Amino acid sequence: MAGESVIPIGILFSRSGPYAEPGQEGFDGAMAAIDEVNRDGTFPFSLDPVIRDPQGNTDRYAPFCREMVGQAGVRHVVGCTTSWSRKEVIPVVEKMDALLWYPCVYEGFEASENVVYVAACANQHLLPLLDYIIPRFGRDPLLLGSNYIWGWETNRIAREVVTHSGGTVLAERYVPIGDSDIAHLIAEIRAKRPDFILNNLIGSSSYAFLRAYHALGLEDPSFRPESRPVISCNLYEGEIADLGGAAAGHYSVSCYFQSLQTEENRLFLERIGAANRTQPVTAFFAESYASVLMIANAIRSTGADAIEPVLSAVTTEALPSPFGNILVDRRTNHVAMPAHIARAGSDGAFEVVHEAQSAIEPDPFLTRTRFGVPTNDQSEQDDKSGFLRVVR
Repeated sequence: MAGESVIPIGILFSRSGPYAEPGQEGFDGAMAAIDEVNRDGTFPFSLDPVIRDPQGNTDRYAPFCREMVGQAGVRHVVGCTTSWSRKEVIPVVEKMDALLWYPCVYEGFEASENVVYVAACANQHLLPLLDYIIPRFGRDPLLLGSNYIWGWETNRIAREVVTHSGGTVLAERYVPIGDSDIAHLIAEIRAKRPDFILNNLIGSSSYAFLRAYHALGLEDPSFRPESRPVISCNLYEGEIADLGGAAAGHYSVSCYFQSLQTEENRLFLERIGAANRTQPVTAFFAESYASVLMIANAIRSTGADAIEPVLSAVTTEALPSPFGNILVDRRTNHVAMPAHIARAGSDGAFEVVHEAQSAIEPDPFLTRTRFGVPTNDQSEQDDKSGFLRVVR
C-alpha cells in the first residue's frame, strides 16, 4: 500500500462524444497505472485521480483544466485526444505552471515547455509509413482528413512527401469531426482510382469511411486492400475489432501493437491483466499508462511533484515501457518512439509486417528529416534532403 501522502493527478479524456473510443482507451491506461502505483509499496504516496470528461466538446477542455489546477491542486494532467483540445489546454498549463502529458499521436510542429509529448510526431509515424507503402503500392494517393489541425497538417506533410517522391496527390478532402456522410468520398475514390488512401479521419467519420470502402471493395475487387489499401496513423486495435472485417487488410503505423512478440510487451500485458480485459490493449492505452508511471517515478525520485524537478527527472532517468525505454528529449519535450507497421486482420488484431528495430528520435519541426521516397533517377543528394515548401 502506498504511503499516506496523496498527490492529485488530472485525467482529462473525452469518454463520450464523436471520438469516445480512443478517449476511453487513454482513460483506462491512465487509471491502470494509477492503480498499479497505489498498490506498490515502494511509492511513499498515492495518486488521487481528478477526472473530467469533456464529452468531445472542445470548449470544455480549458475550463476543466483550469479547475483541476486552480481548485484541486493538480500539477500534472494526463489527457486530450485531439490536437484541437490539446491547443485549448496549453495556455492554461503555461499560465498556471502545470504540465500536460499528451499521450496521443499528433502532427508535430509544436514544443511547449509545459507539455510532455508521450507519443509519436510525424517523423515517427507518417514518414515511416509512407516509406513502406509507396514502393509497394504507388505514388499517387488520395488524402482524407477530419477538418481540423490533425487532418490539415498531416495531409500537408503527406503532400510534400508525395511531391518529393515524384508522385501526385489526386485529391485532398475533409469532413467535419463526427460526420459520417461520406458517400461523396467513395464516389471520388471510385472515379480517380488512387494507389492508396491516407485516412486522417477520426472516430465515427473514420469508421463510416472504412465500412463504405469495404463495401466498394466487395463490389469492385480493384478497390480491395491488396490493390488499393487505406493507410492510417491513428487506427487502433479496439477500433478495428468493432469494425469486424471492414478494416481487414488495411495498414496502420504505431509505436505499439498488442501483437508485438517482445519480452517488454509480454510483461506489460501480464502486469495490466490484459487476459481479463474485454477490449484489446492499444497504443493510446500504453502511452497514457506510461505517462502516469513517468510522473510517479519522477516524483518518487525527486521527492516533489513540482514541474521543474519532475521534468529534470524524466529527461535524465529512462523508464521501461512496452515500447522500449523512454527518455524525454530536453530540447523538445518529446520521446523517441519506434514505428511498427501492421496490417489489420478480420479478427480485430493487427499483424505486424514491419517491426522497428530501434526508436526514432523526435523531430517535431522536421528540420532533420528526409522528405520523399527516392525514385531510381534521384541523386543521393536529393535522397538526403529535407524541406517544407512555402505554399502561397
